[in-house]
Amino acid sequence: MATNVLKVNNLKVAYGGIQAVKGISLDVNEGELVTLIGANGAGKTTTLKAITGTLPQCKVEGEMHYLGQHTKGHTSFSLVKQKLAMVPEGRGVFTRMSIQENLLMGAYTREDKAGIAADIDKWFGVFPRLKERAAQMAGTLSGGEQQMLAMARALMSHPKLLLLDEPSMGLSPIMVEKIFEVIRNVSAQGITILLVEQNAKLALEAAHRAYVMDSGLVTMSGKASDMLDDPKVKAAYLGE
Repeated sequence: MATNVLKVNNLKVAYGGIQAVKGISLDVNEGELVTLIGANGAGKTTTLKAITGTLPQCKVEGEMHYLGQHTKGHTSFSLVKQKLAMVPEGRGVFTRMSIQENLLMGAYTREDKAGIAADIDKWFGVFPRLKERAAQMAGTLSGGEQQMLAMARALMSHPKLLLLDEPSMGLSPIMVEKIFEVIRNVSAQGITILLVEQNAKLALEAAHRAYVMDSGLVTMSGKASDMLDDPKVKAAYLGE
């Protein structure tokens, strides 16, 4: 039986009088790549922020369990220590730190210096552009390079669950393909991933399972490969 890494039950999020998430349930099992797709404003990013405890002041209801433990009362900092990492929408790199320093920040919960150095080499191997610019300030990088850095930084923490929020947003087609190649490779290494992505086709091709969000509700769920062939999904999200 699959080990459950994340379980969200009847999550509701309200900003003032606006109900952004209206009672959704989802789960992610160990080793899975699960994607959450939907139009802008569907509530996808709000869902990820609720899971990580990074929402602004708002009303959150429902239950969320990570590695079998209720996340209520846990700070985002404590969740990082428990190996939950997120690559936020907009990348969120430390602009006035170098690439090398950003990667070291990703490993701040670790103390194995040799392992940290080996992991920096590993991700420099995956992203040669970052290695070439190791001493460069992160704020001077292109959007695609910043996305590479944000992903590598999150992976430096050895996450048991990696949340990715719109990793392809604003990137060139070539860079989008590179980012998804890395996502597939990371998944193949057994790292559990919850992916929020507007490029529904690429997300569904990479994922094992999928949830569709619309106006704060989950309207469909199932095997990602089945959704690629679903007429409703094709019409709404795949432009077919």
